Parts: sequence; C-alpha cells; structure tokens
Amino acid sequence: MLMDKARQELIQYGRALVDSRLTKGTGGNLSVYDPETQLMAITPTGIDFYEIKPEDIVIMKLDGTIVEGDKKPSSEWVMHKIQYEKRDDITAVIHAHTTYATVIATLREDLPPAHYMIAVAGPNVRCAEYATYGSPELAENAFEAMIDRNAVLLANHGILAGTHSLANAFNIIEEVEYCAQIYYMARAIGEPVVLDDAEMAKMAIKFESYGQKK
Repeated sequence: MLMDKARQELIQYGRALVDSRLTKGTGGNLSVYDPETQLMAITPTGIDFYEIKPEDIVIMKLDGTIVEGDKKPSSEWVMHKIQYEKRDDITAVIHAHTTYATVIATLREDLPPAHYMIAVAGPNVRCAEYATYGSPELAENAFEAMIDRNAVLLANHGILAGTHSLANAFNIIEEVEYCAQIYYMARAIGEPVVLDDAEMAKMAIKFESYGQKK
C-alpha cells in the first residue's frame, strides 16, 4: 500500500484524539502530505477512529483524484489540501471538535494569549469566518485565518492545526485546547489579563526549539 507509515500514524493519532477527549465519535479528520509524490493520505468519512483500518485510509491527489482506497475521503478534504497547496511548511493537518476551543469559536472571537503556551500556534489563534462544513468557502476561510499561524478556530465548528508532522499537530491541538480552557475559566470569574505583543515575540523565539517533536 502507498504511504504505509502515514496510514499507521493517522490511525494512531485519530485514536489519540478520542482517548484524550479532544473529539468524539467520528468528529474530526487527519491527513499527511508527501511533497515528493504530491499525494495526501487522509482519514475516511464517517468511520469511528477505533474502527479505521490501514486500507480504509484514502490516498489522493490534491485535485481530488483518488489514487488508492475504496472509501470516501473526509468531507473536509478540501480544508486539508488548501494548506498543502499554499504552504510549504505544512505536511500534516488535524481537525478536531475540541470542547473549549469550540466554545470560543461559537463566540466567533479570536483566542488571545492568556497563557504563554498558545505560542505553539502563534501569538494568538484567530477565528475563521463561518462557512458550511465541507465547503470550499470554509477551506478558504480557514486558510486565510491561519496565515502566519499553526492553528485556527472554525466558527461554530472546531479547530484546525497544521505543521510538519502529526506529532506536532496533535501537540498544538492539545495546547490550544488547554489555553482555551484556561481562558474560558478565567472569563467566568473575571477579565483575563493577556500577554502583550512584546512578550509573545519573546515566546516565538523560545518556542523555535521548545518541545518540538521531530
């Protein structure tokens, strides 16, 4: 099978999303892109992460042509492929329906730097304009809001993260969800004091080498 290692990792991190309570059921999707072959491996639509087998992973070109697999790809495949087409620093993408990040996304607000760990994604995490799931409009909105960032909130929907590996994309999802929870809880009892641009610029330098999974 093509992209065998990617298939195994997609299954591994899909299950990790469920185990970590970062998504439920079939909510969310994951993909890996190989720039050399220009092929994307992506999880299939509508199958529980614990039921996905290696042969269920869909291998496709970025134009939508399925190269290997008899399952339908995730309905959000366009939201993945646009990142691979327009950013050369991203070769792995995870979309999840995390609780606290989605709460902030229902407010259609950006997630500010109330905690320094948000630096894994950027100085903040923007919220993309709303569009119907699976639509080209949502893919474009997500791409625009994630420029110069490694994560984006999807209005009334969830979160998307992209970077050079599934390990790091998963880490970004975890940390942004933690930051969203801290921000949510702080707003429940008062007005959070957010870190300023100068401090987040320091964090950007520190995080060039902090906690990176190769």
